[in-house]
Amino acid sequence: MRHGSERYIKCVVWDLDNTLWKGILSETDQVEPRADALNFIRLLDSRGILQSIASKNDHEPAMKKLREFGIDNYFLFPQINWGSKAESVKKITDLINIGIDTVAFIDDQPFEREEVNFSHPQVLCIDGTNLDPLPDMPEFNPKFVTEFTKNRRLIYLDDIRRNRSEEEFQGPKEEFLSTLEMTLSIAQAKEKDLKRAEELTVRTHQLNSTGYAYSYEELNIFRQSDRHTLLISTLEDKFGSYGRIGLTLLERSPDVWTIKLLLMSCRVMSRGVGSVMLNYLRQEAGNQGVRLQAEFLSTDRNRMMYISYKFAHFREIDQRENIAILENDLTQAHGFPKYMRIILPSSFEK
Repeated sequence: MRHGSERYIKCVVWDLDNTLWKGILSETDQVEPRADALNFIRLLDSRGILQSIASKNDHEPAMKKLREFGIDNYFLFPQINWGSKAESVKKITDLINIGIDTVAFIDDQPFEREEVNFSHPQVLCIDGTNLDPLPDMPEFNPKFVTEFTKNRRLIYLDDIRRNRSEEEFQGPKEEFLSTLEMTLSIAQAKEKDLKRAEELTVRTHQLNSTGYAYSYEELNIFRQSDRHTLLISTLEDKFGSYGRIGLTLLERSPDVWTIKLLLMSCRVMSRGVGSVMLNYLRQEAGNQGVRLQAEFLSTDRNRMMYISYKFAHFREIDQRENIAILENDLTQAHGFPKYMRIILPSSFEK
């Protein structure tokens, strides 16, 4: 168990002129894509690293070129305008909903890199004139490449379609959620789930109750332990699958169950998944006649998870070093939302 101190890049933001392609589009229409850039773009995509664009250009001619090169669909929320690239990078992180410290920015111009670095020192700024070393940098090499990893961009494109549908929907939010036809599955983790489970602990910061990153080997020990239950959650709807989006580690003693880790992807924060996971644990603890506690370790990113616990009627009863011990009195049980089909494990038995 460790805090996620290793740096993993979740999104690479590209400049265009003399970085992604040779030439300056506003001066000539005869720009050509760089072969090393195209190769790196495809490699990043295969590793599950998202990509976008921050370029000072006219939007439509630049997008037309990207379509000509057959790479326009690799980039989420491209910011192609004449404004500040620092502002463009920040807008991209907000739209994708990732931390700005998980972004790399590639540009051939020192001034542009310095401007982004000044406004966002957490961003990894890279000289775009030489891309050769980048594929081997540890920041661009996730430990595991899972099926979810390979499909990450497509899953985010599904999210964009969902969000567009939500913006266009006229009516209360719960009515919109009903139109999604969501199914949430909570199941005991199997060995085949552990690569994605480790990835979740490494990549999930905002909705992570402790900020701990567990290795594949550690998670496998918990999976096989008689005193622990490791649950993984999967969500899908009419637009497609969100993939495995939640992880829960429960330590069970005869009198007390303790939630050692609760996390979920930020992409499902507005879907009510956290409440379902907590209500399921509350119901099971009540059925077994045990107390339900949770460990919470505050970080600079996970206040939303603390709020989720408070909304689920957990209250702080103790402090052990820097870990808050929360407990639920199990008297204010809630059902599951009507807008979501829930598939639960039959029991906690091994």
